[in-house]
Amino acid sequence: MLSGSGRDNGTNGRGDHPLAGKIVYIPPMAYGSARAFAAGFRALGVDARLTPASGSRTTELGARHTSGDECFPAKVTVGDFMRVLETEGHDPAATVFFMPTADGPCRFGQYAPYLRGLLDQNGYPSTVVLSPSSRNAYAGLGSLARPFVRTSWRMLVVADILQKLLLQHRPYEAVPGATDKAFDECLDDVCGAVERAPTRPSTQLRALRDALIRCRARFAGLRMRPDDTRPLIAVVGEIFCRLNTFSNQDAIRRIEQAGAEVWLAGITEWVWYTIAEQYRKLRLRRRMLSAEAAGAWVRERFQHHDEHVLFEPFKACFAGYEEPGTADVVRAAHPYLPVDGALGEMVLNVGRSIRLAAAGVDGVIDLSPFTCMNGIVCEAVYPRVSRDLGGLPIRTMYFDGTPHDLESDLGVYLDLVRSYQRRKAVARPPAAPLASRHLR
Repeated sequence: MLSGSGRDNGTNGRGDHPLAGKIVYIPPMAYGSARAFAAGFRALGVDARLTPASGSRTTELGARHTSGDECFPAKVTVGDFMRVLETEGHDPAATVFFMPTADGPCRFGQYAPYLRGLLDQNGYPSTVVLSPSSRNAYAGLGSLARPFVRTSWRMLVVADILQKLLLQHRPYEAVPGATDKAFDECLDDVCGAVERAPTRPSTQLRALRDALIRCRARFAGLRMRPDDTRPLIAVVGEIFCRLNTFSNQDAIRRIEQAGAEVWLAGITEWVWYTIAEQYRKLRLRRRMLSAEAAGAWVRERFQHHDEHVLFEPFKACFAGYEEPGTADVVRAAHPYLPVDGALGEMVLNVGRSIRLAAAGVDGVIDLSPFTCMNGIVCEAVYPRVSRDLGGLPIRTMYFDGTPHDLESDLGVYLDLVRSYQRRKAVARPPAAPLASRHLR
């Protein structure tokens, strides 16, 4: 584990950055992605940790420090951050809360300024809210900005790959718990690899790719009972709610336990969409020949290169499970939600549902917070999408922290899915394609 004092590993990992001597807390939007992201920070010499696992105290503090108008993910993140500050002996002045931001209609774009005001009101003015983006030139990172952008991107890609492997194989495991164990071992491997490797781009990328090849071998060695008759469900929705197991009451695992396999959208989907939106806005402002456009183009090329290198070892096992590109998703959504009139996850959710229907999924479930604008708009559009796709079953589930009878809902929903499965024209991708030992 690296300390917050930094190290000299061949690039900018020095101790003269604004985060030296501080602890950065990462909210676990997705457990694997948060662990990988924190390891990327540590590779740069920053002490980064996940906030403690969410629980009843999270919802208690989240409700106490919000007004009721905020969406459920805001309450969860606020609750978890306030739990950190109430820990006995904790130093608020040495604390940094990492809070990403976004444009568009979602309230997510207000999380960082809301958190800043909340901390000030409750006597924590010295606690830092870190919300770096290309829009603010990665403020708060100082000399770490350049290596942070590339390292953090690589770790999000790595985490999405491991999540994909986990969900491809867990429903078919012959030994209960073996897939989760392999996933945790893989997270340890990739996190250790990035922390040990120099941050020189080529060296770091090679270390991560080598770690992923070891991860591929772990999953290939699992004993599986593949079943191509098991329904394949695309899960979309608000990004925090669909990925955070506390917020969605562990819905992904419960869908698996109900008899289905899940194809879940990862975090990098949102990153690619924000890049596409940046280009769209540059075109509207007639600034495609500007320095901003040139910077976006260079960043996109580096990201495509890194993603290609990291995904390449999994070409065979992800055959049929290829993630649709942003342009294809936006194009598919256009008849229902034109990109120039609708923004954010509503476009991604509708377009992705259509693209994955063409890839052979048997149904779609949208996991969204109660009162979420994106979820409400999508739910209004889904009946027409379903009808145009021959009756593809699409179900929206909302979460606000109160218990949800998922088993009952899923039982009825999967009956509809199996009926659709028998009459649809496109076969689902092969189940558990990577496992080397199949038990029939």
